[in-house]
Amino acid sequence: MRRLALCLFACLALLSAPARAATSEDEQFWLNLTAMGSIKDELVYFAEVQPRIGDGISRVDQALFRGAIGWKLSPSLTLYQGFAHVVVPIEAGKDANEERSFQQISWTMGKPWGGELSSRTRLEQRWRSDGDDMGWRLREMLRYEKPLKANSDAINALVYAEGFAALNDTDWGARSGFDQLRSFVGAELGLPGASTLEVGYLNQLINQRAGNTRVNHVASVTLFFRH
Repeated sequence: MRRLALCLFACLALLSAPARAATSEDEQFWLNLTAMGSIKDELVYFAEVQPRIGDGISRVDQALFRGAIGWKLSPSLTLYQGFAHVVVPIEAGKDANEERSFQQISWTMGKPWGGELSSRTRLEQRWRSDGDDMGWRLREMLRYEKPLKANSDAINALVYAEGFAALNDTDWGARSGFDQLRSFVGAELGLPGASTLEVGYLNQLINQRAGNTRVNHVASVTLFFRH
């Protein structure tokens, strides 16, 4: 009887407890069009346009416009200063806009296991139209690609992971700590010249308010036009 009473008490406690953190999921399509190259000697640039189609691939979830000017310190290390404008459509409401200034270090770390390992570190300063505070966010990506055929870059296997950490709280919703993790698996296809096309699956795990989690399953296509 004592055990039964304890079990009943535990069940009542669970029923009366607040709802647990929830996980929501979505299917999305991201298209990234990026141009990059040398302006003069070691002075380089990149510019990209990225529409993201969400809500079951039914509407534009975000539109991102980003560009940067960089300086090649060596063949394997480049520093950038950039700016991004992000539009977040709000259904039945005014779009939210985000402006970002960012500093970036791109580093080709080496060629282990017959492939290429690289790193991208980005520090962002963020402002949103629905708040007054500036948010700081740190992003770190590790990327590895490996030719599927020896001595050929026609098709490379490609994986990368990028972690995001917010460095402060803001009045528009950012909370310091783990922000999100993006994990990609796919292929890099060689195009004429040095251009490439990347296609694959991207998993975006987002830490939301109140301990909730959002998982986006993304079909990702990225075209890099290099000159």
